[in-house]
Amino acid sequence: MKPELMLLMWAVVLTVVQMLIAVSAATLQVGLPALAGNREGLSPCTGWAGRANRAHHNMLESLVLFAVLVLVAVIANKTNQTTLLGAQLFFWGRVAYAAVYLGGIPWLRTGVWAVSVAGLVIIFLQLIK
Repeated sequence: MKPELMLLMWAVVLTVVQMLIAVSAATLQVGLPALAGNREGLSPCTGWAGRANRAHHNMLESLVLFAVLVLVAVIANKTNQTTLLGAQLFFWGRVAYAAVYLGGIPWLRTGVWAVSVAGLVIIFLQLIK
């Protein structure tokens, strides 16, 4: 398996872990009966539970972009050391992003987010050259 595909698989695992953290946090904050219902009129989670939810949703948005870029690179046989670097920057940037967002560190969160976006850009640039 190409290492970029392996990192894509681990990015999916990271997304699932973030989902479980967000659900656990919401359960602690509003209770299981409220979450098991239709969630109509349910107040948004606050504090670390809200941050966990927002981090998870941000990961879902980013995962789509990462998956498309990695799959195109593999199908087009354009993987190389640079696409691998881009995939590594994306994955480790997203790991750091999740931890920093849960910790509530705003400027550092933006910095590690930018690292993950740089990884996407690096892969993209290899595809268009």
